[in-house]
Amino acid sequence: MPKIQKIVFLLLGAACLIPAVTTPMALAAGIIFSLIFGNPWLKKSVATSQILLKLSVIGLGFGLSIQDVWTVGRSSVGYTAVGITLTIATGLILGRLLHIRGNTSALISCGTAICGGSAIAAIAPVIKAKDDETAVALATVFTLNAVALIVFPLIGHHFNLTQHQFGVWAGLAIHDTSSVVGAAASYGAQALDIGTTVKLTRAAWIAPIALVAGLLVRSGGKAKFPLFIVGFVAAAGLHSLLPQFSTLWQALSNVARQFLVLTLFLVGSGLTREVLQKIGIWPLLQGVTLWIIVSVLTLIVICTGIIA
Repeated sequence: MPKIQKIVFLLLGAACLIPAVTTPMALAAGIIFSLIFGNPWLKKSVATSQILLKLSVIGLGFGLSIQDVWTVGRSSVGYTAVGITLTIATGLILGRLLHIRGNTSALISCGTAICGGSAIAAIAPVIKAKDDETAVALATVFTLNAVALIVFPLIGHHFNLTQHQFGVWAGLAIHDTSSVVGAAASYGAQALDIGTTVKLTRAAWIAPIALVAGLLVRSGGKAKFPLFIVGFVAAAGLHSLLPQFSTLWQALSNVARQFLVLTLFLVGSGLTREVLQKIGIWPLLQGVTLWIIVSVLTLIVICTGIIA
């Protein structure tokens, strides 16, 4: 049985490289396989998905000009800063109301506000969070990421959001970069480009927020700046500086989009029964409530034109 389990897992992963397979299909396959049969290479697939995600995001940069990145990034800096501040504040208030102990509340709040698992992993050592606190926060955010990949495109189509609107909404309201690019990719190419850029603008706040958190708790811990953001911008720069290689840049961007499908399969396969068992009712309630508040308010300001 273990041998067959591994073979089927590899075949499903290989199938994700077929253009006909979409990100929702890959995510669903990963989740279903993991929950029914278990992930035969859990640690390796999680580590591989993180590497593939970073490389894929960098690859997506080849499909954009540096002018596009600058325009979207510059316009999103202001409301991203406001959104992050309000989200963290709201999350901490919810944590107090629900009597969530330790650092779990802070980690869930930061994960929702900035960049999901990446923010949690970066900030946990800075605030000296315990392993179980980090695990609960990661499990909560990871579960909501899986839900967002399926729910967000459905809501977007229901409200007839444009590609631009959906990209901004996904970039601001979904936790992890992998889930943003997955949901946006299923909505359309323009949504993917905009969503990725807005999301990376959010992710750039990891280091400043971690610095503030470290000062507040007087910790000596440090958080690293996500370097794949630099790679994304550099790829867009090459696209603009060397337009004569546009065919190559587009090919690299297309390869990156397909590897995102494989990444989503690996992300889905990380949602195991053990992960679900780690989530307590109160942290989950905090995560869901905070996420709904952020998602609904963000959707309202986008639909009313407050955020263009």
